[in-house]
Amino acid sequence: MSTGLRPVTITILEKEYLISCHEEERDQLHTAAAFLNDKMREVKNGGKVVGTERIAVMAALNITSELLSRRSETEELSSSVDSTIRRLRSKIDAALTQGARVEM
Repeated sequence: MSTGLRPVTITILEKEYLISCHEEERDQLHTAAAFLNDKMREVKNGGKVVGTERIAVMAALNITSELLSRRSETEELSSSVDSTIRRLRSKIDAALTQGARVEM
């Protein structure tokens, strides 16, 4: 059962943000905030980007790039698995058909 929205405080680059979320989403929000904080620290510590807004945009671009890369890898893997399953089904069908002929 879903509970009402409640405020949760998260901290990103030493700045606190109050975010409303459902109780069951609280852990995921904290995990996401920690992940974002780490990515923004990486960008900030790289020293090439100045300003919180620019750091946030660069972190978002890096995260998006990683997401799209993983999505592409997942699609390729899924396609490979689908191909293998089709090939195995074909072999099973052929074996069952041949087995049915032998029984007759």
